[in-house]
Amino acid sequence: MIITKTPFRISFCGGGSDIAAFYRNYGGCVLNTSINKYMYMSIHPYFHKNTTVLKYSKTEIVDDIKSIEHRILNCVLNKHNIRGVEITSTADIPAGTGLGSSSSFTVGLLNTVNAYKGKLISKPMLAEMACEIEIDLLRAPIGKQDQYAAAIGGLNFICFNVNDSVSVTPLLLSKQITDELQENLMMFYTSEVRNTDIILAEQIENLTKKDNIKNMQRICRLTELMKNELEKGDLSSFGSILNESWQLKKTLANGISSHVLDNIYSTAMKNGAKGGKLLGAGGAGFFLFYCEKIMQDKLRRALNLRELSFRFENDGTSIIYIGDKYWD
Repeated sequence: MIITKTPFRISFCGGGSDIAAFYRNYGGCVLNTSINKYMYMSIHPYFHKNTTVLKYSKTEIVDDIKSIEHRILNCVLNKHNIRGVEITSTADIPAGTGLGSSSSFTVGLLNTVNAYKGKLISKPMLAEMACEIEIDLLRAPIGKQDQYAAAIGGLNFICFNVNDSVSVTPLLLSKQITDELQENLMMFYTSEVRNTDIILAEQIENLTKKDNIKNMQRICRLTELMKNELEKGDLSSFGSILNESWQLKKTLANGISSHVLDNIYSTAMKNGAKGGKLLGAGGAGFFLFYCEKIMQDKLRRALNLRELSFRFENDGTSIIYIGDKYWD
């Protein structure tokens, strides 16, 4: 048996510029971090060697891996010719909540099946392989940041270059600034999940419009500003940058926010938050807010939403257990 864990991520600024329709023309960048919430995967030879068992939110038992319903599992297992196994996935947080779970699943699966085949793949290569599966083969309307965050881990400034290359630069912050940043971040669940494909498809289509291009370019400049301020050890503008970026992001597609979500954000800003954003493509999921510690209890009372505590993590996708591979 082999077991892996792959982190989820939160994106502070720049999301959307990692979509090819934008970065191939203008270049893109994001600032994000992996967090200590994980996708766990295990693989083990199945007792019946001609049968493949897959356990995720449902269970599939198939004799022909081409008949697998789960699109990512189907694509990866057929591409790597993996059959006669039992694969199980469990996660700390449900899918569709804006934490990059789909890419964490893909990266974790690729790490797991390659380890099962006796191959050690570098983390950047796992990220690129996941992009190929999700974007090139399955045609998902998504960008590249989630795959790199899940694979490599850590707090990173990631550039998406016009030639399709990706550059990952870790932010080397002092422990004091890292701790203060983490202490001032709060995440609240809106009790909603969503399918982001419609939102992302509209956002991609809108990236041909002059105003949307201009707003996305401004978001990229804010991402660079956020990086520079953090590296200087200055958190004073972090909340305002989050706020401006969120206001710009809402203009990119109709479904990114809603009346209910706008009310949550407005309430937060009136009760101690200095800025925030809805994580992921939008529509639902988790709100992230920057709020200094002295005001956090007031914000909790005002929102009355489920809070998720978290910490940054630095490892990315990892193999955490290797046991016997074959039945006797």
